[in-house]
Amino acid sequence: MELLKNKVAVVTGGTRGIGFAIVKTYLQNGAKVAVFGSRQETVEKALAKLREENPAWDVTGGWPDLGQYAQVEAALAEVKAHYGRIDILVNNAGISGRESLYTYDPAAFEKTMALNVNAVFYSCRAVAPIMKEQGGGVILNTSSMVSMYGQPSGVAYPASKSAINGLTRSLARELGKDHIRVNAVAPGITRTDMLAALPQELVDRISAGIPLGRVGEPQDLANAFLFLASDLASYITGDVLHVDGAAMT
Repeated sequence: MELLKNKVAVVTGGTRGIGFAIVKTYLQNGAKVAVFGSRQETVEKALAKLREENPAWDVTGGWPDLGQYAQVEAALAEVKAHYGRIDILVNNAGISGRESLYTYDPAAFEKTMALNVNAVFYSCRAVAPIMKEQGGGVILNTSSMVSMYGQPSGVAYPASKSAINGLTRSLARELGKDHIRVNAVAPGITRTDMLAALPQELVDRISAGIPLGRVGEPQDLANAFLFLASDLASYITGDVLHVDGAAMT
């Protein structure tokens, strides 16, 4: 059963990690996907890998500067012109950090907020009129478990993800009348490139503190994004779904 058959999706931060898993899962479920990344070379590499795996998949790419509204608007308009519609937008691009407040460069704080919050707003602002005109759509944002619990350093990241939760809930209330659902997924500790670089002993120690006894896999998150994008979640909006193995309970 293809849960997203003939749907058109845009995934930012879709070239690796959780984003790439979302792209692949959407394609496996019948969607046509536009992959947005930060650089042309990483996008083209991701597209080549996907097309090698399945030449029948309908996948395109782009590399707009998500911090520039005009570029975001133009890139989404291009996707709409190519496919005729945009059914799903996944705002997954983001950056984190572990800087101490005592040495935190304000410019670094502003950079994190710009990509993690402003860019999400830009994408939502640009895609909402498209979705309204076509009769509806789905917007999904990547939050984080630290939006609820904080973290001991790098305050911009949890602050930005808390903002995403507020943006998600507010847009769900505003856009519901236009049949646009807005939800977020809050990952816990997940086996991305950063975690893979850690010694296995440390990963085992981290896993022992999670009630399910393991860290999350990108596919665990992709499955959540698939469910929320599908008609199975047609009455779910304004939610922040935690996919963290109950790590902080």
